[in-house]
Amino acid sequence: MRINFARKMHGQLLILGIEGPVLSSLEAERFCRIQPAGVILFSRNIVNAVQTRKLTDDIRGLFSFEPIIAIDQEGGRVTRTKDIAPICPSAVDLATAANPGWIAQAGMLTADLLRLLGCNLNFAPVLDIDHFPGLQNALRERCWGNDPQRIIDYAGQWNRWMRKRSVSSCAKHFPSCGLAQSDPHHDLPIAHVTLTDLLKHDILPYTALMPELDAVMTSHVRFPKIDADHPASLSHRIIHDFLRSQLGFDKHLVLTDDLDMGAIQQAYGRGADVKQAISAGNDIALICHQMETADTAVSALRELPIHTIDDALVRIERFRKKLNGPLAWSEVSWQKTCSEIQKLRDEVPFAQEIKADSPVANY
Repeated sequence: MRINFARKMHGQLLILGIEGPVLSSLEAERFCRIQPAGVILFSRNIVNAVQTRKLTDDIRGLFSFEPIIAIDQEGGRVTRTKDIAPICPSAVDLATAANPGWIAQAGMLTADLLRLLGCNLNFAPVLDIDHFPGLQNALRERCWGNDPQRIIDYAGQWNRWMRKRSVSSCAKHFPSCGLAQSDPHHDLPIAHVTLTDLLKHDILPYTALMPELDAVMTSHVRFPKIDADHPASLSHRIIHDFLRSQLGFDKHLVLTDDLDMGAIQQAYGRGADVKQAISAGNDIALICHQMETADTAVSALRELPIHTIDDALVRIERFRKKLNGPLAWSEVSWQKTCSEIQKLRDEVPFAQEIKADSPVANY
């Protein structure tokens, strides 16, 4: 399948954030004109359940196709609905409890809540191995452990049941944010490992769960022994050559982490970053906070070869066909789901973890 009108669809290679809880006329005009692949929701967009569902319904009305409506809903501190609904146990809580039934229930309830709100893609599960549990590298409470097999078992169970309830998943942060010793929201971490090193541990959850993953998010971590010039999220060597060609993720949707994070902002300008991201093998670049730069991003993408755009559009369209629409809204269903989440939260013990300090929980 080839997309002959690729030059008219460069906006499809972007997912954009939204400023507040309602679409402004400027944002509506931008979405209609650019037609991005979709949007990502943050806490700033979520005031209550009815308002959030209206927002996602309004977004759908601006597109000629089913848009991606994504969110980071991992459980624990990375829960964008924390102000309107109970919080599911974190990966650390669930992994420490080691109860497959609780893990399955957390995946199912996460999906049910998101579909009631109108979301169809969850940027989870985290597949990072927690190499440095004492460091503030943005991963506190977010990892399923430091044993690859436990991550495969636990994250795989959670992912499996979320997808059974019709929400698509996105594993992150490839190839490893767990090797970061600083927070990429602030600066660009560096990990001095080789591809052989990664294959021994960090890549195992990705390859084991490959058939059950809908998408992969790439990390803002630099691996100078693999690519001396670019972080993983912008590296042709890591994304095209390693992830797609060597590991076989040639059909999966691949997205960058937020390009507005400090790790990228400090080294790349808007335009150069998205151009490098798609050239490297990503299908979609995320612009989560500086949405006013979307036109600059689209202009830069028009400089790419048609075959590069075309390949990305084919994968995006394949992914889009798997997306599920929202559940019918019901206050009764919402309250029932919230009650079940609270019951699960009351049952699962809190695990002991170092206090987290990263902007990721506050978005």
